[in-house]
Amino acid sequence: MRHFGHIAPEVRQRLFHQEPCVFTADSPARVLSAALGATLYSPATRPHLADDIVKQAGNGVISMVLCLEDSIDDADVPAGEENLVSQFADLDRQDGRNLPMLFIRVRTPEQIPDLVRRLGPTVRLLSGFVFPKFTEERGIPFLEALTSAEAESGRRLFAMPVLESPELLYRETRVETLEGIFRAIDKYRDRVLALRLGVTDFCSSYGLRRAPDMTAYDVQIVASVIADVVNMLGRADGTGFTVTGPVWEYFRVPERMFKPMLRTSPFLEGQAVELRERLIEHAMDGLLREISLDQANGLMGKTCIHPSHVLPVHALSVVSHEEFSDAADILRPECGGGGVLRSAYTNKMNEVKPHRAWAERTMLRAEVFGVANEDVSFVDLLAAGIPG
Repeated sequence: MRHFGHIAPEVRQRLFHQEPCVFTADSPARVLSAALGATLYSPATRPHLADDIVKQAGNGVISMVLCLEDSIDDADVPAGEENLVSQFADLDRQDGRNLPMLFIRVRTPEQIPDLVRRLGPTVRLLSGFVFPKFTEERGIPFLEALTSAEAESGRRLFAMPVLESPELLYRETRVETLEGIFRAIDKYRDRVLALRLGVTDFCSSYGLRRAPDMTAYDVQIVASVIADVVNMLGRADGTGFTVTGPVWEYFRVPERMFKPMLRTSPFLEGQAVELRERLIEHAMDGLLREISLDQANGLMGKTCIHPSHVLPVHALSVVSHEEFSDAADILRPECGGGGVLRSAYTNKMNEVKPHRAWAERTMLRAEVFGVANEDVSFVDLLAAGIPG
């Protein structure tokens, strides 16, 4: 796997100062948690799921969740399980190469060992499981089931808990719930690849739904939860975990109340005015704004429910040449004692000790998403990544 691996090598060479690295589902967890990118959800009941997975991999998708939970009817769960077993066999017959990381979102802990046994040898195509409505009390049985299934199958399996329960949302129980979640995932740290935020469930507790003109950060009750999750579970001191961005629900907007959130000038410079119009028509200006706010608030990657959302997440995850230059300067061995540096772009201060954690995080992102050439913008990356 490789981010932007679906575009031609000569185009990658033009776009990147440092190309994204190649990795596999067996790469170190540190790499995989950063490389998840836009994790595309798909109902497990889709009749041509194997073909869909292969198609999306060819369009640059690196991680997918095959859902047996909220995306399907309660009565369809047995059929969804049977379909997953059948579709994994189909993928295996296609050699199982060039596939994204695949995760199954289950409803109960008992589904984990049952599905692993039913998958048989094709479990080698599975990277792990997604656990819904995760708290300490509900989450421990899922983690124990994962550990047992991993031992039985001989396959490394990761957990991705979804933080979406009312106890996490309500102020009077939030801190206690977060402390419990930390205890649970810290005990199984080697198996927790990332924490996912279930913002739709947060909104449902108050009968809310954000409009396409607004980001999750404009809904204050949601923004406060994201802040507390990052505060307690996403620290950069070695105790934290990767926390991924919330889902963006829209992919077409018939009418808008507010002005678009995309400036015209970057698209004029890139001769991509039509691309801007298409992004606005499909509510992508709101998505791009939210991705930027995700990153500013300490989140990495994003849950996606539409294939068109994948490229914007990946394009904005590429490290700019300026960011890379700053990070490299901060991490120079001779700067280990601290101090202040003027950036190579002569437009900011780089303070070595306070900015070190940011620089290390930036270098990890540079490893998996690459570094753009000096004259390449996110517009160029978007335009180059659109399937022909």
